Amino acid sequence: MLAPVLRAGGRAFDRIAQFHPELTALRRDLHAHPEIGFEEHYTAARVADALRLCGVDEVHTGIARTGVVGVVHGRSVASGRMLGLRADMDALPLLEQGERAWRSGRNGLMHGCGHDGHTAMLVGAARYLAETRCFDGTAVLIFQPGEEGFAGAKAMIDEGLFDRFPVQSVFAMHNWPAMAPGTVGLNSGAMMAAADRVTIQVTGKGGHGAHPYQTVDPVLVAAHIITAAQSIVSRNTRPIDAAVLSLCAMHAGDLGAMSVVPGEATLVGTVRTFDANVQALVERRLAELCSAVAQGFGAQAEVRFERIYPATINHRDQARFAGDVAERLVGAGRLVRDMEPSMGAEDFSFMLQARPGAYLRIGQGAPDGCHLHNSRYDFNDDILPLGAALHAGLVEQGMPLATPDPT
Repeated sequence: MLAPVLRAGGRAFDRIAQFHPELTALRRDLHAHPEIGFEEHYTAARVADALRLCGVDEVHTGIARTGVVGVVHGRSVASGRMLGLRADMDALPLLEQGERAWRSGRNGLMHGCGHDGHTAMLVGAARYLAETRCFDGTAVLIFQPGEEGFAGAKAMIDEGLFDRFPVQSVFAMHNWPAMAPGTVGLNSGAMMAAADRVTIQVTGKGGHGAHPYQTVDPVLVAAHIITAAQSIVSRNTRPIDAAVLSLCAMHAGDLGAMSVVPGEATLVGTVRTFDANVQALVERRLAELCSAVAQGFGAQAEVRFERIYPATINHRDQARFAGDVAERLVGAGRLVRDMEPSMGAEDFSFMLQARPGAYLRIGQGAPDGCHLHNSRYDFNDDILPLGAALHAGLVEQGMPLATPDPT
């Protein structure tokens, strides 16, 4: 039985709540069988079977290896409209802690980000939409592999996702432990940051630790680079432009060789930005600064700046529409339309570069203080009907029948 805070309005929610136990069972089964990006074979098979049982019109498998697409035609397709909904399916390389009955059965893998819940919510929407078909157009349900660092969204697009299924708009949502259950948040601009990988290779001259004057110490150079790099955000970017530069790992020398100055040192980190101009500025200044610092010590530094995920930027009109759909479902008091963006990243950004759309957050709470990517995290099954109803609402209100269903 749903807690009162999770009650929501509308026919879709009422119907989906009736098969809440089945969605919970599916979500927990997926949680017990986590799979990493592009290896979601069990998950994809479960999704495809569930979609067929739901009575969707088409089930397409093997897109970007393990991606699945379900197609549901409305009561009418005269409008020619096509709307996409996306859920991610992959798990994390993380050892789960906790004793819940549905804990991961695969050592070192777990659903620590709630993609099992996202998948179950979209399956719930598929069942409802196939049963009712109260829309004019075609709903395209995209079950995506490899969101966690594998750019599965890009892989699906590169394999012709939007050529085969030419949606006019696309939407996705992610659970958010920092928000209370029963709430929804979004904004009309940046929701998630671009994620770039930085590798800095410092080359010096190795030698004996007792005679450092005969060396060019790359460890010393790397230390100065770590400190100097922080000035890029504090002194080169405008205070109103968000940017993060974090050098998170360093490798140099051998811990068993206390008196050996190594010849090389490697730094690895990440840059997060929302604006492409700020991203380019940080890339340029990092290369200039690292080279100058290294030259000052007689060393060399090479910077490799890899653009992994672009920023996730909502389109204004689609964000307004999605907010209106959510407001009808949860009420104005539980909707945040000016959601603060996150410096985390999301490969749904590739889909938003290809098609207009919006990315939403659905509150799930964190009763044990466990947030995303925590080894004790678990998806809140209470929000499954709400998320499924929100998906369904985007379809029904985005592609309304000319003559609305009187029920």
